[in-house]
Amino acid sequence: MKPVQTKALPFPWLSKIEEFVGDMLFPRSCLGCGAPDTYLCDQCIDRIPRRREHDCPICQKTRTPDGATCLSCRKRSALGGAFSAAVFRENRIISDAVHVLKYEYVPDLAEPLGRLLATRARESEFPLPDLIIPVPLHPWRERYRGFNQSMEIARYFSTHFFPELSIPLRDDILRRTRFTLPQARSHGAKERRKNLRGAFTVDPSIRKRELRGQAVWLIDDVATTGATLEECARVLKRSGASSIHGLVIAR
Repeated sequence: MKPVQTKALPFPWLSKIEEFVGDMLFPRSCLGCGAPDTYLCDQCIDRIPRRREHDCPICQKTRTPDGATCLSCRKRSALGGAFSAAVFRENRIISDAVHVLKYEYVPDLAEPLGRLLATRARESEFPLPDLIIPVPLHPWRERYRGFNQSMEIARYFSTHFFPELSIPLRDDILRRTRFTLPQARSHGAKERRKNLRGAFTVDPSIRKRELRGQAVWLIDDVATTGATLEECARVLKRSGASSIHGLVIAR
């Protein structure tokens, strides 16, 4: 398996200066309680209500364990289920944290969010994965944002989710090849699925034997209709993966 490689900065000291200036101009404080020197403290993470009831991610009508795809929808979807650690609108802390991570470009929030997802995913009954794959961003959007929030969450998720298992984290398998409108601007599941059709592919350098028979966990930040996870699952299943389940911070 190919390891995840972190790109080395040509001048590492620049990031230290940038971090110092950022901390001076915008001092860190917890989004929940205002505690200094952190964006999300352990006490506030613990207060985020866990999602107690899950629905089938495809029809969103049938209550299922951990968000497993219901029997009826399994016939038409490659996605085995979508587990979420919290309810997006139920707690201000979680919605604020995701917003600041993605739209105020604060990658440090990926660590507590990834840890939260890992802690709660240990209680899931989904089959353990052979591979962990983050949902990719289009290269243009990733360059604009400076990072892929799903990859950053997945990095910390893999560190905290049964680290002794050493489950490979692979960000080289899925590619986003078509630039699409943000899903938040699409209305309804049907429009979101149409918006994403053909937007993902498996990298041509990946041989089918690397995916054949593999159980995959897809990591993303938020799911609404599940269209992104469903399209990624369709592409992975076509390339030989045996099962694909999505895990998100909130839904």
